[in-house]
Amino acid sequence: MNLTQMKKDYAYCEGVIKASSKSFYTAFSQLPKEKAQAVYAIYAFCRLADDTVDSNDILTIKQNNLLTLKEELTVFSQGRTPDHPMWRALRDVFDRYQMDIQPFYDQIEGQERDLIFNGIATVDALQDYSYYVAGSVGLMLLPILAAKQGVTRELNESAIALGIGMQFTNILRDVGEDYRENNRIYLPEDLLQKYQVNLPSVMSEGPNEAFISLWEELAQYSHDYYQKFWHNIEQFDEDCRLPVLAAARLYHAIMDSVRLNHYDCLSKRNFVPNLKMLQLVKEAKQDLKRR
Repeated sequence: MNLTQMKKDYAYCEGVIKASSKSFYTAFSQLPKEKAQAVYAIYAFCRLADDTVDSNDILTIKQNNLLTLKEELTVFSQGRTPDHPMWRALRDVFDRYQMDIQPFYDQIEGQERDLIFNGIATVDALQDYSYYVAGSVGLMLLPILAAKQGVTRELNESAIALGIGMQFTNILRDVGEDYRENNRIYLPEDLLQKYQVNLPSVMSEGPNEAFISLWEELAQYSHDYYQKFWHNIEQFDEDCRLPVLAAARLYHAIMDSVRLNHYDCLSKRNFVPNLKMLQLVKEAKQDLKRR
């Protein structure tokens, strides 16, 4: 691949993450250029998989599009590169780092589960689902974020924990959007029964004490996963610790934004304001210095 084409391919991937996730882009743009580009390429793959499922197309078209993506991944795994900027950038990533193809297949399996989604029965089932759609992303990124340190079992568990924690945060942020636009309820049925939450009523009337109690229990699960990751931050490459820690802090703060908005994750999209994002990055720098 010539250098000009490679720059264009990575620029395409950077555009995807920049347009789709301000928090991720803010954090990972602080990585050394080569590692940042690798993260952008992986994000572009995950975004394509996710958008395939969340599009407004009919189910059969979504299934065919996801099948096409899986077939392209198989072609890619065999050493051939599909003619697309994301795939060309990923080929360079696989050439540079000790990548594992399995988490990419796991990500697609997670999206396949969304296509036949019929609710989440238990918290354990939510954790399992969250591995496939998000914990897998942590494993994709790990060979880049621990390229010098080397991937260990403990780091694998840490990367998975961060992904699951972030997915729980996504679910807590997007309750209303998932319900209205995607006809999906990711809140586990066992917790809905435990707190006697009637979600249609909550959607029309607003958050009540029962809903807030359920929300906070899931938020505690999310926080615990972040904690598992934070304990192992020093095992990541030194030049990656700040961006990874900042990404975790920025995502964790989304839950505080929901709280500040009186738990209205039903009618509005909660986000971390720019000034708060800058403050969290600064705090992450200070925390790393103190270690």
